[in-house]
Amino acid sequence: MKIVFMGTPDFARSALEKIIEAGHEVALVVTQPDKPRGRSGELQISEVKACALEHNIPVYQPVRIKEAEHVQYLRGIDADIYVVAAFGQILSQEILDIPRLGCVNIHASLLPKYRGAAPIQQAIIDGERVTGITIMQMAAGMDTGDILMQREIPISDDETGGSLFDKLSVLGGELIVEALPKIERNEIKPVPQDERRATKCGKLSKNMGRISFEKDAESIRNLVRGLSPWPSAYTYLNKKMLKIWSARALNRDEFDAVKLALSDEDAKAAESVIKSGECGRVVLISKDSFTVLTGDGYLRIYEVQLEGKKRMDVKSFLLGNKLEVGDRLG
Repeated sequence: MKIVFMGTPDFARSALEKIIEAGHEVALVVTQPDKPRGRSGELQISEVKACALEHNIPVYQPVRIKEAEHVQYLRGIDADIYVVAAFGQILSQEILDIPRLGCVNIHASLLPKYRGAAPIQQAIIDGERVTGITIMQMAAGMDTGDILMQREIPISDDETGGSLFDKLSVLGGELIVEALPKIERNEIKPVPQDERRATKCGKLSKNMGRISFEKDAESIRNLVRGLSPWPSAYTYLNKKMLKIWSARALNRDEFDAVKLALSDEDAKAAESVIKSGECGRVVLISKDSFTVLTGDGYLRIYEVQLEGKKRMDVKSFLLGNKLEVGDRLG
């Protein structure tokens, strides 16, 4: 099958590599233009472009793929199908109609749930236990096309946005390679999405990571997991940003069990904070963690990164930073 592949980040690279390994003819790779990175402003190529160059595949990098000159260029490739994965631009209906088998998208959720730009992270933030990959026949709307194939994957209790990203990247490559010959032989019956079950998620932003300790502890823990490694969940300590990298939610019974091991003085200090009802205050400090009062339950924090410092476990953090029961984060 003659394929035009459209994608940009490392999530898409895995799929491109699998398609190449399967022996398909990738006639063209379309990816976003090179972008300046870092203080030097040096141009950096996308992961998909790097993969294409390694395999001597022509690369095309339009700023706006909908423009007439780019549509005409694509027509000249005469591909059987377009495979799209995290490309970063919306395709017009004119482009979707070019290949004889249409355009298919590798989407990192079980559609119609989590249409949009950050389905991997949002699934963790929302506390989902299962997610997956959808191979979808592309339509003009945002992730609204018919479902061709889906495969589930469990979300483990310690899953992060980064670890789930890696797993779904591999799964996406495996599933598109399985789907392509079936699409060519017309062996898949497209299934329309149930609009009543559709949910959407936007792009990730740094502002998403600011922790509100008025929320329940489990929701905060899910935010920490979902936004790791980027953009990361954070709060403030003495007016300095404090990123939270690892945490666990404790309910009242679990916290009471921990409190049994405390001295009378520490137990009284913890109860004083609890009675204040001020979310974000430190209620307990131990050798390898500290615990914060939330709107419902307690957040036990194990790994942090203070502004201007390296990421470290709390044991190391406490050696170089003063923290007391009653101190306020936020």
